[in-house]
Amino acid sequence: MLPTLLIVDDERSTREGLRSALEEEFDIYTAAGTAEAMRILKAEPIDLLLTDLRLGADSGMDLLESALALVPPPVSVMMTAYGSVDTAVEAMRRGAWHFVTKPLNLDEVEMLLKRALRNRSLETENRQLASQIQKTHKLDRLIGQSPAIKQVAELIQQVAPTRATVLIEGESGTGKEVVAQALHHLSGRPAAKLVVVHCAALSPQLLESELFGHEKGSFTGAAQRRIGRFEQADGGTLFLDEIGEIDPAIQVKLLRVLSARTVERVGSNTPIKVDVRVIAATNRKLRAQVDAGTFREDLFFRLNVVRIDMPPLRTRREDIVLLANAFLHEFAKENGRPVKPLTDAALDLLLAYRWPGNVRELRTTIEHGVVMSNEPVIEVRHLPSFLTAAATTEPPPSSASGTENLAPPGNLNLQDLESRAIRSALAAAGGNRTQAAELLGVSRRTLQRKLNLLQL
Repeated sequence: MLPTLLIVDDERSTREGLRSALEEEFDIYTAAGTAEAMRILKAEPIDLLLTDLRLGADSGMDLLESALALVPPPVSVMMTAYGSVDTAVEAMRRGAWHFVTKPLNLDEVEMLLKRALRNRSLETENRQLASQIQKTHKLDRLIGQSPAIKQVAELIQQVAPTRATVLIEGESGTGKEVVAQALHHLSGRPAAKLVVVHCAALSPQLLESELFGHEKGSFTGAAQRRIGRFEQADGGTLFLDEIGEIDPAIQVKLLRVLSARTVERVGSNTPIKVDVRVIAATNRKLRAQVDAGTFREDLFFRLNVVRIDMPPLRTRREDIVLLANAFLHEFAKENGRPVKPLTDAALDLLLAYRWPGNVRELRTTIEHGVVMSNEPVIEVRHLPSFLTAAATTEPPPSSASGTENLAPPGNLNLQDLESRAIRSALAAAGGNRTQAAELLGVSRRTLQRKLNLLQL
């Protein structure tokens, strides 16, 4: 079933020209003015609205506001012969997804509408996923639909209600603390405290006092009794981040606490009973540290009752768009700005980058783009410069499609290269011309013209 598109323009030639150009890809409705357009919008499930800014005596801006008040609203694109940055910004402020100027480039309009439709599908999918997760799993911050992240979510749901100690392993920035928070909120004791200790940030002496507490006068500077984090977390959850960094002497004491469920403050021999669920995380492989003799094997076994491996972002590229979309909304709200879409080129750049800093790096990248863009969209130039620098130095991600190498051998001319590119795209898309056009970055109409011209 084709997506539905309502074209609103007071010039019949424009309406019919757009209908003729787009009818292969969309189920087309047309209207000459606001009243007729609203009748169609209320009667039919319209996915996309393409409206002129000036509709005779009517205003396209007024139509835009009325259309966006519907549930669900169509994705709206404005077109006008009187384009300016101010007009574009005003249309975006009122809720238009994008803005095009006349005379129209039909290929660009078609590509823009498809992009708008894909963006709407992603937003709907993301909202539904977040809603479902929030209602049933309380995993609303664990964003993604890749098999790896779904497996993590399933494991969290299985393990969270138990008392089992959990070890979370993964590179920095993959979201280990998000997993720890989800485990706590699903633990059956969410009203109790989740206490976080960043083990790598403290010296051994300070970490010992931080974890177990100390009595007044137990060491130089101990001017008063201190309650440790284990006691603070009693009845709740203690999250030990970067557990692989702790000193061997503290490893021994931590093992004793996990075994006996009691803690002794520094400078005291009195055991204190604690009811604490321990979650540990590390960006190292603890098993390798055990083999190297830098981490106690018995403590490793105590921590590694259940292990959750957080996948790096480069192995779950299908989640990049969902994550970027969530961050766009987050930072637009935080900075009091409208939600702006990423251009195709900007999105391609995000998808091509390897993300050594993982989700944390993507998050700060999107925040940079939201802050730096004063345009209706977020373009490549609004993103951090390291992305474009990496694009010129890193090889592109290898293709899983099995298509042939398109590097031009010897004396191939432009027509030969176009032919090879089109054949490869059609092969990768299984003969589907619409998908092949998207792979090539052109409209279906352009691809069809090339096929006729090259007699393919």
